[in-house]
Amino acid sequence: MKRTPAQLAKNYLLILVGAAVYALAFDAFFVPNGIAFGGVTGLAQIANFFLPQVPVGTLVILFNIPLFLLGWKLLGGHMLVSSLFAMTVSSLFIDLYPMFYTFPPMEDTLLACLIGGVVLGVGLGITFLQGATTGGTEIVARLLKLKLAWLPVGKLLLLADLTVVALVALVFHSMGTALYGVVALYLSTVVMDQVLYGMDNAKVAYIISARPGAIARVIMDGLERGVTILHGEGAYSGDPKKVLMCAFKQREIVAVKEAVRQADPNAFMIVTNAHEVLGEGFGSYHGSDL
Repeated sequence: MKRTPAQLAKNYLLILVGAAVYALAFDAFFVPNGIAFGGVTGLAQIANFFLPQVPVGTLVILFNIPLFLLGWKLLGGHMLVSSLFAMTVSSLFIDLYPMFYTFPPMEDTLLACLIGGVVLGVGLGITFLQGATTGGTEIVARLLKLKLAWLPVGKLLLLADLTVVALVALVFHSMGTALYGVVALYLSTVVMDQVLYGMDNAKVAYIISARPGAIARVIMDGLERGVTILHGEGAYSGDPKKVLMCAFKQREIVAVKEAVRQADPNAFMIVTNAHEVLGEGFGSYHGSDL
């Protein structure tokens, strides 16, 4: 879908914000508290240990060049251009923040680890929502997503980052550095998936009842949620049964349970988590969705 100039401006402004938040997490929480950082930024951290005269941000750009060349044909021009912008801006912020302020280490490393993970996840989530990445293992995760579409991008990113965290631990000879890094990275992927897929997770209910019509009317009229009737059969009795399927938001679960209970106290109901629900009343699908 072609974007208007106003939409492009909004996209790149949000990418700028996401990149700034990403760099802030690295400079304010990971570096001063000795917490291992994943991805190409973590690799740049290792290289900077051996070549302190070369800034981390500059090393990030250099390491990302081959990955961008690899992803160009597979991920498409727009995504690579926006990612190149995000990577460049985040790298510049990584080098600029220390020029204006030296972030002191926090007294509680675990607290720094937790806050840093949340801030990192927010920054990555904002950037990913605009169809961009900050480069590095984020590009690797997007490439893996093409083949493993059923996995959340945050989990794919975690797999790639854990390898880098292990290398950081080996170079700096600190298991604590690695363990804090693992906790921070895991938390960042959880937060990032929440930003990407929504804080209000969806649920799906399957309801088997002797009064399917009454329950369907209550849900449709009272809760304004659609209901689909599936035709099943009792394995033991062989009797035909109508199974109601209904998708709803997390916050509506109590209302749905109450509606079913009032219509048929003996109804059999299964409620499951839905990773993502698209369609009327929920989100919309776009070609660049993760």
